[in-house]
Amino acid sequence: MTRREEREQAFILLFEKAFNAETEVAELYDFAIENEVITGSDFVKTLLLKTWENVENIDGMIEKYSVGWKLGRISKVALAVLRLAFCEILYFDDIPVGVSINEAVELCKKYAAKDDAAFVNGLLGSASKDIK
Repeated sequence: MTRREEREQAFILLFEKAFNAETEVAELYDFAIENEVITGSDFVKTLLLKTWENVENIDGMIEKYSVGWKLGRISKVALAVLRLAFCEILYFDDIPVGVSINEAVELCKKYAAKDDAAFVNGLLGSASKDIK
C-alpha cells in the first residue's frame, strides 16, 4: 500500500469520527479492520491516533490560520484533511511539509467540494511559513 493510500484510509476514519463522537478512534480503526473497510497499517494507525491525541492543539492551529472562519464553518471533509495535514507537519519530521500539503490538496480534490482544495492549500501554505 502506498503512503497516499494510507493517508486516505486515515482520512476516512477521521472523517467518520466526526459522526461518531462517542466512539474512540482506536475502536473505529479496529472496527474498520475487522470489517475489511480498510486494510490498515502501522502508519495509518499512528497517523490517526496521533492526530486525535493532539486534536485540540491542531484545531487551535487551524483556527489561527483560517482567518475569518470558525471550525464549525469548515466542511467536515476539509476539517479532517486539515487535521491530518497539520498532524504530519507538526509531529512527523520525516515527512516534508510540501508533501503533506500536496497530499491534503489531493484528498480535497477527491472528496471535498470544489473550493475546499484551494482553501486547504492556502491555509496550509500560510501556516507552513510560520511552522517550519
